[in-house]
Amino acid sequence: MKTLKKAALMALAAITASGAALAASPVLINGAGATFPYPIYSKWFDVYAGINPDVRFNYQSIGSGGGIKQITAKTVDFGASDGPMTEEQLASAPGRLFHIPMVMGAVVIAYNVPGVEKSINLTPEALAGIFLGKITVWNAPEITAANPGITFPDMPVVVVHRSDGSGTSFIFTDYLSKVSGQWKVSVGKGTAVNWPTGLGGKGNEGVAGLVKQTPGGIGYTELAYAITNSLTFAHMKNASGSFIEPTIESTSKAAEGVEIPSDFRVSITNSPNPDAYPISGFTWILVYKDMKNSGVKGKALVDFLKWAVHEGQSYTKDLHYAPLPEAVVAKIDQKLEQVSY
Repeated sequence: MKTLKKAALMALAAITASGAALAASPVLINGAGATFPYPIYSKWFDVYAGINPDVRFNYQSIGSGGGIKQITAKTVDFGASDGPMTEEQLASAPGRLFHIPMVMGAVVIAYNVPGVEKSINLTPEALAGIFLGKITVWNAPEITAANPGITFPDMPVVVVHRSDGSGTSFIFTDYLSKVSGQWKVSVGKGTAVNWPTGLGGKGNEGVAGLVKQTPGGIGYTELAYAITNSLTFAHMKNASGSFIEPTIESTSKAAEGVEIPSDFRVSITNSPNPDAYPISGFTWILVYKDMKNSGVKGKALVDFLKWAVHEGQSYTKDLHYAPLPEAVVAKIDQKLEQVSY
């Protein structure tokens, strides 16, 4: 009898210990999508783990197209994209999705031209011509005219673009569609387009890596990836006619004076602001308005998003992102109050 009682007590103790261990296990929140914000998201997840050790994040940096697909299929708790979802994509989702802006960033034109060490100037016409496959050598007059004093080699231009569905591609093609009538008609804008020419690289890291290892290469990538890979990048001629370096400040200028809609799906490329870098954009986290079936994950995710758009913004500049304007943060606070969990 005593043996049975002892065994029962031991079993109860084991169950209690197991329950305590389960209760102590952190909440795991899964996300997938854009490579554009991956450096800042990684920083945030690491810092937040120290603030709230009960929450952990698993983020797959697979591109905006993949993030949209996975949040639509509900195989992740949140998606991430630098290109806003279309009306058709939103309608195909099994619930109402919110776009929550997280930071702003610059898409830079990185290149690898032997003998050209300094930043060059590029006009919208030259950039469109290069990616349309019409400008095929580096010493073409469309490039040299904007760069007096720089000697360009008679070297083929090797275009590098994204091979995956990409919000970075959306920002880039959205810009080209605004500045080039031919691009708008023949290629258009989107997270994935039929590229007229070039090599494909997976993710921002893939494009940066290909440009770095390809003499004559030119591609578009988020500013942080260009800096990390020690790539030289161009000053772009903006809508006011000034050649602008991509910086945190010039990226922030792109959002000034722009009316932000209630759903946050807004383009800030080719800004009329005279100090704005023209290929700038927001990046969004995609969450369902109704997260009642997510258990504790819903509240944990909303709490993190509130932290990220407030305290988390202090980490943006060190990683070459522009923080959110205060007016946008105020609107995000109102939007997050609408999420049910």
